[in-house]
Parts: sequence; structure tokens; C-alpha cells
Amino acid sequence: MRPETLENLQKDAIAEVLKIYPEKAKKNREKHLGVDSPEGVKGACDKTKSNKQTVPGVMSQRGCAYAGSKGVVWGPIKDMIHISHGPIGCGQYSRAGRRNYYIGTTGIDTFVTMNFSTDFTEKDIVFGGDKKLKKALEEIDVLFPLNNGISIQSECPIGLIGDDIHAVAKKHKKESSKPTIAVSCEGFRGVSQSLGHHIANDMIRDEVMPDASARKDFESTPYDVAIIGDYNIGGDVWSSRILLEEMGLRVIAQWSGDATYKELAIAPKAKLNLLHCYRSMNYISRHMEQEFGVPWIEYNFFGPSKTTESLRKIAACFDDTIKAKTEEVIAKYTKMTDEVVAKYKPKLAGKTVMLYVGGLRPRHVIGAYEDLGMEIIGTGYEFGHGDDYKRTKEDIARSTLIYDDVNEYELEQFVKALKPDLVASGVKEKYVFQKMGLPFRQMHSWDYSGPYHGYDAFAIFAKDMDLALNSPVWSHTKAPWAKTEVGA
Repeated sequence: MRPETLENLQKDAIAEVLKIYPEKAKKNREKHLGVDSPEGVKGACDKTKSNKQTVPGVMSQRGCAYAGSKGVVWGPIKDMIHISHGPIGCGQYSRAGRRNYYIGTTGIDTFVTMNFSTDFTEKDIVFGGDKKLKKALEEIDVLFPLNNGISIQSECPIGLIGDDIHAVAKKHKKESSKPTIAVSCEGFRGVSQSLGHHIANDMIRDEVMPDASARKDFESTPYDVAIIGDYNIGGDVWSSRILLEEMGLRVIAQWSGDATYKELAIAPKAKLNLLHCYRSMNYISRHMEQEFGVPWIEYNFFGPSKTTESLRKIAACFDDTIKAKTEEVIAKYTKMTDEVVAKYKPKLAGKTVMLYVGGLRPRHVIGAYEDLGMEIIGTGYEFGHGDDYKRTKEDIARSTLIYDDVNEYELEQFVKALKPDLVASGVKEKYVFQKMGLPFRQMHSWDYSGPYHGYDAFAIFAKDMDLALNSPVWSHTKAPWAKTEVGA
């Protein structure tokens, strides 16, 4: 399709979607939608409104502050116990949902997939749950004495009834001599889970970073780095560590997938912080730079092109020894990734993709698709900020439909208008598009596959996209626009 034709089609799709809204809602939503291209001046990536209140009455995919704190930042820290203070529903929904892989024995030294909750009832809402929380903390230490700390993740009712979780945490920390950190991450705070990331970062800053006890015996080297914002979905952080260690660096901490409390505490000893998920962890990275003088850089390990680019970017922060080893690592994997591309690109080249995910993926995965010859024609964030969209502009290669906090109606209409070959989004959208007869890839937790980070993982990514697009199942069903009137 010619670029100008695609751009016009994308603009028409926006105009058509907006017709259904009342005037006030239309004015709101049109600020969150647009079309941009690499050569576009002040395009949608520069102007799109984001991190704003969702239009009431539409189906948003954003998640809440509790999800951002418990589900993303704190929950994957494996040697701590994270208790949800409130009704059981939120704790159960956030339990083991993101495949944050870890090494250890569940219930002994790792607790990620376990569900701890104060299980609020109507009585607790009326009379308060401070005493219940205190008792739960005491029970945790009796039942799981090897835990290395507890975080208290507050749900919506806590902010409404006024439980003083910080006072409870302070008292328990004094009595148990273990880190006990209260996080006021009630779901109704902010407009999305993004505020939950920020609140969680602030508590790491205030409660963990000052804990020098974990850093007393630490011996640093010139090559110490910390991986920040990798949640080890399907083993991502492990595949990333392989490359970093092969190039001569020492990974002293990885947040928060397969992480420990001690790793959080020693991170300020790193010589460089490597930030993968900018949206969730830029706050603490900036703090460590300001407070401890630890510089940070973003990196992207999706696909061989971006992985190679990032490895050289990281190596440039160190001496010639690291730079030389990095080139050896790149050369080592080039033959393998070239073979992957040679195998899968003929099957996937020219296929179009529409993305809609959270965190960093709406821009970071673009390069991996392009390595396979696939084209991104639409992308957007569930809870992105303005700086996320500005970074996205650097990665788009053609006219691209940009949508922020897109609701189910809009996304479905955009897909019908643009007719992509593949939709790559979150778990909530999966069955909508598969029932429409469209290949779909769940890019929230890699559709129970992975890892997707690094050179080795690119082979898994490429195979998964081929399986999604070229499965024989699609010959038995058709998208609505592919059906003839007679057969409809």
C-alpha cells in the first residue's frame, strides 16, 4: 500500500470512530488519536494527549495504581511477602498473572506465586482493619520465618476508611527487625496503573535505599551494572543476563523479576543502571543518578537489530576491553540470528501488525517485527505518558496510527478499517480478535511462551509469530471484511 494511501486510510478511520461519540466525549477522544510518520512535523507522537482520565462509560485496559505497585514493581521481588490489604478479589487477580519466573523454592525462600491477603469482610470495612493487618503480619513471620521482608499493598477500601498501614508497618518492623513497607497504592488513585509504579518507586527510594545494612560487605568492580525494569516474563531477564555477562559485565541486581530485597538495596553500588521498562522504573533510576551518582541508560533487547544497537550503546559506557568483548558477542550470535531471519522472513515479510500494550512494548517490539520484514501500522499505550510517545516517534518507520488509552470499540473499528494481518495486544483483547478470524499474539506475557529478550529469544519470537499468522486454523474462519455477502 502506498504511504499516502495508508495515511489517508488511518485518518479516515479516526474520523469514522469519533462519529459515535457525544460532542464532549468526541473532543476528549480526538486528542488521544492521530497519525504520525518519521518525517511528520509535530505529528501525533508529539501532540497526543496521555495520562488523562478515561472517558466514563468506556472499556479501558489501563489497570489501577494497585496493579502498578503490586502486580508490576513489588510483586516479582521473590524473597519478600507482598500482602494485599483489603478484599480477597484484588489479591487473587494479581496473583501469578504475569509469569514472573524466579529461582527458589516456593514457600521457603520465594513467595511470588503465593497469595497473601487480609481478606476484608463487611465488618472490616465498618470497623477498620488495622488490627487484622497486624495479626496477619505476625502470622506471616510464624508460618514463613525465612521471608526477608513484607510489603503491604493497599486496595481501594483502605484509602476510604483510613486504615493507618504505615503505623502498622512501622510497629511490625520494630518488633520483627525485618523490612516492613507500607505502600499506599489504592486502586482509585491516579488515572491508571502508572501512578502505582511511581508510588512503588518512591517507597523503594524512602524505605529500601537508606538500608545500608545490605551493602556493608559489598565489594564493587568497575563493571557492575543493575538491570532495572525487567520483570522476567517467561525468563526475559535471564536471557538478558547471559549477553551482559558474556560481554564482561557483572549484573549485581535485577529489578524486579527474580529479584531479592538485597538486590534492591545494593543497586546504588552499580556503575551503570540499565533501564528496560522506562515507564515503570524511570523514577528510581533518576533518583539513583541524583542521590548516588549512578548514571542510567535505556536499552532494548527485542530483536537482533535493537539488541546489537543496545549492546554497543552499553559498551560505550565502559573501557576498550568491554567494547572488544561486545563485538565478539555480537559476532557469535550473528550467524544464528541471520539463519532465523532467513527461515522466517519469507513467511512473514510484508505482513502488517497493530500493537496495543502497556509499559515499553508499543515501541520496543517494533524493531523485532521489522527484523522479520513485518510492518507496524498502528500502536498505542494503555497507560503511557507524553515522553513515551515522543520516544515512539524514533521507532516508527512509516505512517502509523497512534492511539492512547484506546477502548474496545475504537480498537475493533481501527482493526476493521486497517485490516492488519496480526494484532498484538493484551490478554483482554485476545479472544475478541480471534473470534473475528484474525491472528493474534498476546504481548502482555508472551502468550505463555518466551523469553523474547536477546538473540536466543529472537528465535522463539519469530517462531511464535509464524505460528500465529500461518496456522492452518485460519483457513477455517474469516474476518468479517473477508466474508462474502452470500456466505456472511
